[in-house]
Amino acid sequence: MIKVVICDDQEMVREGLRAILGTAPGIEVVGVAEDGAQAVELVRAQQPAVVLMDLNMPGVNGIQATRIICDTFPAVRVLALTTYDADEWVFDAIRAGAVGYLLKDTPRAGLLKAIEGTAAGQTFVDPSVAGKLFTHVANHTVATNTAIADTLSQREREVLRLVAKGLSNTEIARQLFLSEGTVRNYVSTLFAKLGVSDRTQAAVIALRHGLAD
Repeated sequence: MIKVVICDDQEMVREGLRAILGTAPGIEVVGVAEDGAQAVELVRAQQPAVVLMDLNMPGVNGIQATRIICDTFPAVRVLALTTYDADEWVFDAIRAGAVGYLLKDTPRAGLLKAIEGTAAGQTFVDPSVAGKLFTHVANHTVATNTAIADTLSQREREVLRLVAKGLSNTEIARQLFLSEGTVRNYVSTLFAKLGVSDRTQAAVIALRHGLAD
């Protein structure tokens, strides 16, 4: 059973999500919170697998709550929820530790799939905003996490940077003057070293740890 905590400052949204998840086999809503402080306390008490986290809330907002939860309860995975596909808050949420994000109008089937996948260690990013993520990764500089960087060769970092920009293997091969097969091998090695299974997950890590520049 996947235990879920819902955090949103709008009662209609909270109850709507509770109703949707309440009919899903294998998912149990163990608490709802109206702000980040309540969410942290619920996580402390219930130890859920996934937190559905609204971002722009009064008091302790979703960014602050995500950082506290991810630092204090590393086994809990936070899935950010945003209303608009241009919401800049989501990038701060990723830096704070969120493992993915969805729009609040995501269909029921997509929401359930995202929760199940997030609990299993996957990353879900709404398709309509994935391009914005890649653009943000390409254009913003953050401090590099040297612990992760030290595990990658110079060539692997070059490949990761281009993956984070949204380039295909063919485009990466052309830019780095490598064969496609060689690029595929580099990408597979990167996924293994970063502990991810797809390019979006790799881009999120590149953004979070300053490896996209």
